[in-house]
Amino acid sequence: MSTIPDGASGAVINGTEQKVRFNKVTSDDRTDLYELQDEAPPQPVDTPEIAADTGSWIEERQAYLADAPAVLPSWLRSAREFTSNAYWTLAYAAHFSGFHLLRLPVYLVRLLLCSPRGTGRLIIRWGKWVADTEARPVEARAAATANIEAWLALSREHSRRVRPRRIASLAVGVTAALILLIAALVVPVWCAGAVTGLLALAGTQGRRGDKPIVTRYLSIHLQRPLDSEDLSRALEEIGIKGVPKFVAPIAIDGPGWLAQVDLPGGVLAELLLDKRKELAGALRRPLQCVWPSVGSEHPSRANIWVAKKDPRTILRPWPLLAGGTVDMYGEFPFGFTPKGDKVALAVIGTNVLIGGVMGSGKTSAVSTIACAGAVDPTCEEHLYELKGSGDMEGLKPICHRYVQGDDDEHCEAALDGGYLLERELKRRKKIVADLPVEDVPTGRKVTRKLASKYPRLRLHPILAIFDEVHTLFEHPVYGKEAEAVFARLIRKARAYGIILVLTTQRPDAKSIPKKVSDNAIVRFCLAITGHTANDLVLGTGMYKRGVRASIFEPAEGEDPKDSGTGWLARSATNAKIVRAYFIPQSDVRDVGLRGRALRVAAGTLTGEAAGQEAEKVDRTTIADHVHAVWPDAAEAVHSHRLVESLALYLPELYGAWMETEKPMGEMSPEEVRDVQAVRSTALSAALKAHKIPTRQITIRDCCGGAKGVRFADLPDPREFGDDDEEPVSGAA
Repeated sequence: MSTIPDGASGAVINGTEQKVRFNKVTSDDRTDLYELQDEAPPQPVDTPEIAADTGSWIEERQAYLADAPAVLPSWLRSAREFTSNAYWTLAYAAHFSGFHLLRLPVYLVRLLLCSPRGTGRLIIRWGKWVADTEARPVEARAAATANIEAWLALSREHSRRVRPRRIASLAVGVTAALILLIAALVVPVWCAGAVTGLLALAGTQGRRGDKPIVTRYLSIHLQRPLDSEDLSRALEEIGIKGVPKFVAPIAIDGPGWLAQVDLPGGVLAELLLDKRKELAGALRRPLQCVWPSVGSEHPSRANIWVAKKDPRTILRPWPLLAGGTVDMYGEFPFGFTPKGDKVALAVIGTNVLIGGVMGSGKTSAVSTIACAGAVDPTCEEHLYELKGSGDMEGLKPICHRYVQGDDDEHCEAALDGGYLLERELKRRKKIVADLPVEDVPTGRKVTRKLASKYPRLRLHPILAIFDEVHTLFEHPVYGKEAEAVFARLIRKARAYGIILVLTTQRPDAKSIPKKVSDNAIVRFCLAITGHTANDLVLGTGMYKRGVRASIFEPAEGEDPKDSGTGWLARSATNAKIVRAYFIPQSDVRDVGLRGRALRVAAGTLTGEAAGQEAEKVDRTTIADHVHAVWPDAAEAVHSHRLVESLALYLPELYGAWMETEKPMGEMSPEEVRDVQAVRSTALSAALKAHKIPTRQITIRDCCGGAKGVRFADLPDPREFGDDDEEPVSGAA
C-alpha cells in the first residue's frame, strides 16, 4: 500500500488541480489519517474594500451622466414650448379670474345664508372661552376624589382666568354696540357694508362640508397628485406587509405619475397585476387610471403608473378618419398606450390572433385593421364576419369577398375562402421562386418594392379577416377541414403578402387549434378569464412572466371600462398594453366609401365590390375522385387502371399522368410495364398525403400482380352539394 508523504502538497480533485497540503494526523498498522490544509485560505468577498469597488471614478461619473436629468427643463430649452406654456398660463389665469368674479354675488349670498349658523357657533365658542369650560372636567374629578387642596387650587386658578375674560368681553361688547349704533346714524351705507362683511365672515364658520361656498373649479376626472405616503398606505391595505422602497422620487411621466418601487422581500411585483382593482380602490382612483407592471430589474420591482385624468374622458379618434392613406406593406396607426403614446402596427409578414371575452373590444381592434386595409387602394380585402352582427358591414363596398353570418353556408364560404387563399399562395410562391436573386435580396418573399416593380404579377397585399373564427373551427362538418387548411396557410402565407387576422371570443384549444395559434406572430389579448386562455392567445408562459390580460375588465352596460384594451405582443420580451382606436360604425361606413373611391381611381376594385360573382371552389380531393371512378363491387383496383379512369374523368388534372413519349401500342411489354409503374408511383404519392396506402395486389381477371388500392383503405365518401358535383379546379 502506498502512502502520502507527510507535508506533501498539490492534488487533483474532481479533475481540477488544487493547491492543498496533506498533513498526517494519526496512523496505525493499516490506516493513515490525513487532513487537508489549503495553502491559500478562502477570502471573503463582502469586505468593505471589495464591496466599495464599483469601478473607477470616471466609470461612476459616466454611469451617473447616462441617467442624469437635463440641466434645464424642456420648456426652458424650447422657445415654442415656453411660448405655449406662457400662453396657456395667461389663458388659465384669465379664465379662472373671470369664472369666480362672475360668481362673487352668489358666493356672498351663500355666506349670508350660512351667517346665522356661523354666528351661533361663534357665540358658543366665545361663551365656552369666557366660562373656561375646558377646566370643568378637571375640577369635577378633584371634587369626586375629595381632594380638597387640589379643588381649591383649581378654583382659584379658574377665577383668575375667568374674571379678566368677563371684563374684556363686556368692554368689547359695549364698545362694539356703541360704535355700531353711532355708525348706523352717521354713515348708514358704510355701516351696512361692515355688517354685511361681518355676517359674511360669520358665514365662513357656518358652512357645511357637503355644500361648499366656492364653486369647485376643477374637472371631476382630474386626479390628485400621487405621493409616496398614499402609495405605501395603499400597498399595506391590499395585504403587502413591509416597507416598500422607492427607487426614485415619484415623477411625472407623460399625462400621469410613475412610481418605481421595490416591494418588500419575497413579494413579487406580479401580485399587483392580480390586485390591480384592489390597488385602484385603495388609492381611491378610477380603475382605468392605475396601471401596475413588472420591472425588468428583478421580480420584485414594480412600476406603478397613475394617470392624471381618467382616460375614458379623453377622446382619441383614429388619425386617418379625416383623410390619408395606408401602405399595408408598412405600418398604420392602431392604438395608444395608457400614457397616450401612439402605437403603430405592422402586419405584413405576420399573422394576427385577437382573443377576448364578449365585450372586451375585439370589434374595435379588428375594425381598426380592416379600416387600415380599406384606405390602401392596392389592398385586396377578404372579410368573413362569422359573428353575423354586421359591425363592419360599412366596408362591404371595398371587399373582394364579404361574408356575414354564422350559419352553415357562411361557414362553408369561409372554408372556401381559405382554399382560395391557399391557391393564391401557391401561385405567388411559384412566381417568386422564378424571380432572379437580384429582385429578392432579402429572401424569397413579397415586398412593396417587388409588387411595384412587377404590377402584372399581382403581388398586392391581401388582408383576410376571419372574425369569430371559432364558429368555423367548431363546425361539425367543416371544422376539421378548416383546421388543416388554416394550419397550412398560417405557416406560409405571411411571406407572400397574405395577412391572416383571426379573432375569437373563446380562446381555448377547441375554438383555436394549436397548429393555428402556435404560428400566430402578432397577438392581441383583451379581457379574458384564466391563465389557460391568456397563454393560448399570447403564448405559453406569458402569464408567469406577468403579461396577464386577466387584469382587464370588459364593458359593462354603458361603461366601456377596459374595452379595446389588451396586451399587444410579438414575443415574450416585446409586449405592451395598448388600447385600440374606437371607430364608430358611421365612421366605418365613411372609410368604406372613401376606400372605394380610392380603388376606383386607381383601378384596383376587384371581386364582389366590382360586381363579380363569388368564385366557386372545388374542395374535392383525389380521394373523392377515386370514389367517383371506383368500379361497383370491386374490392381492389390496380393503380395504373385508376390513373386511366381519373384521366378520363378529370383530364385537366390527371391527363398529364397519361403522357408518354410514344403510343402505348408501339411499346414493348417491358416498356408498358415501366409506364404503368410510373403511373402507379404518381398515384401512390398523391394518395399518401391523404393516408391512403397502395399495396401489391393480384387480380387474376385483370393483369396479375401489380400495385393497387383496396376499397377498404379508402376513407368514407364525403357529401357535397349540387354546386360541388362539377369541380372547377382540382385539389389533388
